[in-house]
Amino acid sequence: MSTLNVNGRQYTVDADPGTPVLWALRDTLGMTGTKFGCGAALCGACTVHLDGAPIRSCITPISAAAGKKVTTIEAIAEDNIGHAVQEAWIALGVPQCGYCQAGQIMSATALLKTTAKPTDKEIDDAMSGNICRCGTYTRIRAAIKQVAAKGVNKGVTKGAAK
Repeated sequence: MSTLNVNGRQYTVDADPGTPVLWALRDTLGMTGTKFGCGAALCGACTVHLDGAPIRSCITPISAAAGKKVTTIEAIAEDNIGHAVQEAWIALGVPQCGYCQAGQIMSATALLKTTAKPTDKEIDDAMSGNICRCGTYTRIRAAIKQVAAKGVNKGVTKGAAK
């Protein structure tokens, strides 16, 4: 038995401590917004936040998440930056098939929480672990820049314009 704090709620998960967080979220807790892609942390579809940092839930054991805060796509709209990212995604028509988009949004939100005005290189670096088979990378970058330009993340100082 493990206790996980997911989206601000405590859950008891009856699973082996080595079970990936992804399967605890999807199979045990019914939170299917986080997607299974490759199972090897290569595609980013399974990205969630662990204490605010993006992680690949397909390879992170629930033992590593115990005592920490897990945030999934189901709760990202409760965060001002996460909500702004989702709005920009819709406004710019980022998703095509949509399968990777939860992971993309989680990575973009984490970037904008640490970098006020990310450069193209910072965006590319932060998003490099997220694969979009539909190739919407230019729209993803534009959406991230749109959120940064709105100043939703104004408390962030790294990468702020001087």
